[in-house]
Amino acid sequence: MTQGTSSSVRPNLVRVILTDLFTVGRLPLLLLFAMFVTAMGIVFTTHQARQAITEREREMIEREHLDNEWRNLLLEETALSDHSRVQDLAQKELNMIRPDADKEVVVSLK
Repeated sequence: MTQGTSSSVRPNLVRVILTDLFTVGRLPLLLLFAMFVTAMGIVFTTHQARQAITEREREMIEREHLDNEWRNLLLEETALSDHSRVQDLAQKELNMIRPDADKEVVVSLK
């Protein structure tokens, strides 16, 4: 036998496998593809969920920081707006005095 006749007798293995996959093995090939797509979807969804959890944690830390700052600002506002403190500052820094009762002018709004 010659080489030409022996190669024509042997079937091409790749061609046989592909022919078998696309004719008889369509369902397993389709299921394999569906499993791959589903697995990639699960990986993508898990990644997105982890990113969302990380972002939520960052936002919660920022919220706590802003809450603390808000409380401090409220305390500072209360301390700065205390009537006796304002009166002391007006007298000491601006040399203001309370007018006598006969010098007070009351303006009525209509």
